[in-house]
Amino acid sequence: MRIGASADDLPEEICELWPENARPLEVFIAMQTQWALGGMGGVVGLRYESLPAMLDLLGTKKPARREVFAALRVMESAALKVLNEAAD
Repeated sequence: MRIGASADDLPEEICELWPENARPLEVFIAMQTQWALGGMGGVVGLRYESLPAMLDLLGTKKPARREVFAALRVMESAALKVLNEAAD
């Protein structure tokens, strides 16, 4: 089973990153090795137990963590669709 994406899987278009999405994207990229597998079900999501350490390492202040987590879950949901589609 292939997990993750290669550069060839990504669209060539360039998109603008809004400042409020910079930290959530940074966290999402830093969590790229933290995908949990669910047996025959493919990828089931990110391993949240590693998230506090990652937020600390990236210097994410406590007031921003709830918002960063919400944005991370949106990216996780979109990534799960792609990852599990690729595994089928």
